[in-house]
Amino acid sequence: MTLHFINAKLIDPEVGSITQGTLSISGGKIVQISTDMAPVPSDAEVIDCQGKYLAPGIVDLGVKVCEPGERHKESYRSAGLAAAAGGVTTMITRPDTAPAIDSPEVLEFVTRRANEAAPVNVIPMAALTKGREGREMTEIGFLMDAGAAAFTDCDHVIKNTKVFSRALTYARSLGALVIAHPQEPILSAGAAATSGKFASLRGLPAVSPMAERMGLDRDIALIEMTGAKYHADQITTARALPALARAKANGLDITAGVGIHHLTLNALDVADYRTFFKLKPPLRDEDDRLAVAEAVATGLIDIICSMHTPQDEESKRLPFEEAASGAVGLETLLPAALRLVHAELMDLPTLWRALSFNPANRLGLPGGRLAAGAPADLVLFDANAPFVMDRATLRSKSRNTPFDGMRMQGKVLKTYVAGTCVFEAP
Repeated sequence: MTLHFINAKLIDPEVGSITQGTLSISGGKIVQISTDMAPVPSDAEVIDCQGKYLAPGIVDLGVKVCEPGERHKESYRSAGLAAAAGGVTTMITRPDTAPAIDSPEVLEFVTRRANEAAPVNVIPMAALTKGREGREMTEIGFLMDAGAAAFTDCDHVIKNTKVFSRALTYARSLGALVIAHPQEPILSAGAAATSGKFASLRGLPAVSPMAERMGLDRDIALIEMTGAKYHADQITTARALPALARAKANGLDITAGVGIHHLTLNALDVADYRTFFKLKPPLRDEDDRLAVAEAVATGLIDIICSMHTPQDEESKRLPFEEAASGAVGLETLLPAALRLVHAELMDLPTLWRALSFNPANRLGLPGGRLAAGAPADLVLFDANAPFVMDRATLRSKSRNTPFDGMRMQGKVLKTYVAGTCVFEAP
């Protein structure tokens, strides 16, 4: 069946434009984009977008789904439903499961589970070292053959630079992308907040923003030495930005991302030890948040992701220092990201470039764009619809969102994957 969208504001992140027009999809692909004056195909089902925004579906790089090992926190079914409701059409999943996704057999298991249960595209990453222990690299070639999109030990920093350099060299020989968490591991161990007056007054163990800069400097030196393809999962401090800019200017194959919570919240939001705001790395000062948002707007930071990390009630209802880190973000990614637009820190095409086009491009995926022949992975949304976030309504099994009770703007109306509607707002 052909679907024909009319009266849509089309966001094209590749070109950087918003145009009033129509879009037709058939056979799971976009087949035509034109003006509102274009004739409607005779065999098409017409969908009136009523002046709302139609954009490529979000490609979320770095989603944790807790299969295998902790299915009570999140399953592929619940994560897929949450993603569809949040306008996320492709989840790039992390290997920090129990056991870690570090062998072709485990990778094939999660791929099969995802294909059976999730209504959205799921593309897994694999661990860079066995057990994410930083001692022995995984069989990168076999894992690539089994479908691994990239290789990462997630928030486990590889302390042994010889092991890391060998893994980078091997990854380069295969054209594999390595994703790392830039932190100096000794300084950042046990930290629950960013160092400063606020952390001192709260008595929280803290880490200097320089730990991120030091970790990134080390990784950049290793990339320069090995020539590997590298992505920093989260750059959250102003101190790290000059090093990132120099690395890009020197022609290294490096990109960087940032989680939506670090773009929209700051260290003061911890307030009365609210553990839903405990993240890794910890929330930063407002000056850092604004500097990182500007880096996204200028393209220095390439990708915005949810860093979806489900934690159950037992993991969060603990003293702040002992509570597990992380927050869910699949359903809240779009309205939270729209805060940056409403605050005039960037426009919608720039935002969508970071949410969709850049992650797809970095991973060599065909999505993330509005063009004839591209996958019909789309999100229709109202950028201005107000609501109060109620975590009880979230589709994730875990509901550890820091946005609970906050006023937000931006609602997903419909989500399409390969031309099939996988979510429609009630």
